[in-house]
Amino acid sequence: MRLEFAKMHGLGNDFMVVDASSRAHGLTPQTIQALSDRKTGVGFDQLLVVEPPSHAGVAFDYRIYNADGGEVEQCGNGARCFAVFVRQRGLIADDRIPVHTSGGDIVLICQDDGQVTVDMGVPNFEPVKLPFSRAQAQARYSVDIGGEAVPFGAVSIGNPHAVLSVADVERAPVESLGPQIETHTDFPKRVNVGFMQIDSRQQISLRVWERGVGETRACGTGACAAMVIAHAWGEIDDTATVHLPGGALQIQWAGQGHSVCLTGPAKTVFEGYLDL
Repeated sequence: MRLEFAKMHGLGNDFMVVDASSRAHGLTPQTIQALSDRKTGVGFDQLLVVEPPSHAGVAFDYRIYNADGGEVEQCGNGARCFAVFVRQRGLIADDRIPVHTSGGDIVLICQDDGQVTVDMGVPNFEPVKLPFSRAQAQARYSVDIGGEAVPFGAVSIGNPHAVLSVADVERAPVESLGPQIETHTDFPKRVNVGFMQIDSRQQISLRVWERGVGETRACGTGACAAMVIAHAWGEIDDTATVHLPGGALQIQWAGQGHSVCLTGPAKTVFEGYLDL
């Protein structure tokens, strides 16, 4: 079977994007793992798949697979690439593209300047929605790591995030602490882990350890989670720039009950095909 694809990225968070709107892609978790290899495959953080809409009110289903082959609920940087891909392929001409993900419905909005805004929906602080083994929502939690209590905030942006406040994001123990929190037994489906330095009421510096991937150069839902947690703590305004290793994202959130929106770029690197 010949599989056509595009290689894309959003601030260095890179993707293989496949159109399965008219036929199934047939990729197994083992094949996805092989394709994600940066030395012997295409190389990517996530595989994004365009599928026919599963219900009325959306243009497509948007499915996301991590490099380890596991399916996940949401990816903000991928959503922007998804929007550019379906327009470049002529699958839709609209600027406003409602899509369904396993984390819920979201709306992608293509701007005149080439940027894409993603309405990620209303953040959910209920532990059961992450899921996270706590009885009720709190502003701050902690888990035991090696006998030490590690504090953080937690929120679902369609996928689960734990966000730690750090004094120096460059020196944060992302590679050591990130995987320990990701796989902590209190998170039965694992969790993405953000290391957040609040620089001002409009600026955040962030690094993210993504479950099933490791540290990435950018994470759209992670940027949303950091801004939302900082806002809930009263430390950030309604609009903030989140600086990640790959670049900056603009995040807007007016507080409880409101949708969180992220705006940033999406670029096509190359197109190709594989004979599977």
